[in-house]
Amino acid sequence: MPGTELISAFDALLADLDGVVYAGPHAIPGAVESLKRLAEIGVGLGYVTNNASRSPAEVAQHLRELGAPAEEQQVVSSPQAAAELLVSLLPAGARVLITGGEALAREIEVAGLVPVRNGAEDPVAVVQGFHPDLGWKDLAEASYVVAAGAVWVATNTDLTIPQPRGMAPGNGTLVAAVSAATGREPLVAGKPEAPLFRAAAKRLAAERPLVVGDRLDTDILGGNNAGFATVAVLTGVDTRESVLAARTRERPTFLINDLTDLYRAYPTVEHDGDGRFRCGAAVAVVQEATVRISGDPAELDSWRAACAAWWAANPETETARAPGLEWLTH
Repeated sequence: MPGTELISAFDALLADLDGVVYAGPHAIPGAVESLKRLAEIGVGLGYVTNNASRSPAEVAQHLRELGAPAEEQQVVSSPQAAAELLVSLLPAGARVLITGGEALAREIEVAGLVPVRNGAEDPVAVVQGFHPDLGWKDLAEASYVVAAGAVWVATNTDLTIPQPRGMAPGNGTLVAAVSAATGREPLVAGKPEAPLFRAAAKRLAAERPLVVGDRLDTDILGGNNAGFATVAVLTGVDTRESVLAARTRERPTFLINDLTDLYRAYPTVEHDGDGRFRCGAAVAVVQEATVRISGDPAELDSWRAACAAWWAANPETETARAPGLEWLTH
């Protein structure tokens, strides 16, 4: 889309939070200003989060404290999706063991189910979502109930969560502990499943939403599953190298450094017919298992060209596969 801002082709932005808008309590540079500008150009804004430790109202309050535009109804969370999934599986008033925080328990209660905290209260299901205060006893209690045959729903399976000091264990890591103890796998309600994204688009009455996220395995895969355009942003978990190596279902439509790039023209990647892909001044070509790139490794256009070349040479892959890289100029 030469000559026009990337975001101008879309009527809504569906944004992840951790690693996109903030890392821990602090905003990522440029993120708040970029989100504020959406209203000026008539683009809707929704937040799609797998974080189960806070309610949508609490998330919106945090965003407003950072200066970002946010109302409770703009936040679509994995606990909401988990509650909807459990309602579809259980009778009204069924007891559900909460392995998570009060925000998760509230969503279960609002859905007409009964949250409990102990296996002695005869729960017929377990819902597991991230909370920083979860401990061994909580995971053990969940394991006992899951092993006894209860329905098991996880809000999400993100293995890590970005924090100011680096990457910390996410809900997926804690879910894996229960899985290891029980030999079972949960039903997953949040990203990368499509309903969370479609619900967010529906709230905004969006026909052409753009999903932005920092994780290929949740944000980008989920947006792709929903049939929406996706953009990977390099302010969180995934890197230029991991995007290049991505399996087919996790490949983004666009690749940007941070949210300020939404307001820049997105360069066209051109294919000259003999395997050469050009993006701006960069050119990439695949030779066997190596991508040869004429361009600056510090420039994102070089990586956009490399992705186009490597993905064209490997159109269908179920596993991440990193090529060798040969930089011809610096």
